[in-house]
Amino acid sequence: MDTSVLDLKSKRKFAGFISAVTHPPLVAIPVFILINYFILGGNNFLFITLICLIFGTILPVIAALFWIKKRNIDIDITDRVERTFPLIFAIIFYLIGAIALYAVGAPLVTTVLMFCYFSNTLIVLFINHFWKISIHAMGVAGPAAALIYVFGYYGILFSLTIPFVMWSRVYLKKHSIWQVLAGAAYGLIVTGMQLYLLIP
Repeated sequence: MDTSVLDLKSKRKFAGFISAVTHPPLVAIPVFILINYFILGGNNFLFITLICLIFGTILPVIAALFWIKKRNIDIDITDRVERTFPLIFAIIFYLIGAIALYAVGAPLVTTVLMFCYFSNTLIVLFINHFWKISIHAMGVAGPAAALIYVFGYYGILFSLTIPFVMWSRVYLKKHSIWQVLAGAAYGLIVTGMQLYLLIP
């Protein structure tokens, strides 16, 4: 087989892998774990993190998979119109998660980050009515802003994943360059602003 064809296949597999592991609800897993462990250590860490994962990952993923199966669509929900249902349910789960975290006395940065998931996704729902902004790019850029807020310069290491995610989405023809740029910029700037405004 032609080596150029093999290179293209390898590149596509690599792009597909990056895209698969950076779905926003999946990215939430290591981000909440790192932040909670850093702040809480062994004190209530498992309980708080469980709430984060239930409302930030498990329930949004279940809702999305239900819709994907029901509508027989691709895992990325490429059709912009089909994204409305999963987005609405994610918004509900994120809001309940933020309220639950506040109620149990979770670290403020954890509660605010869950609120950011809610508010950012709510805005995306409106944007999605007329333009397909990259949720993948936003889904890594927002958490990157949170990690930079908590860990300082060390958090910047996570932000190095953003260009790879942007490249993968464009390479797989899921988004235009402007859509991934907008998603990344929105995630970084708006999440960062909310963290600095809502946390004393």
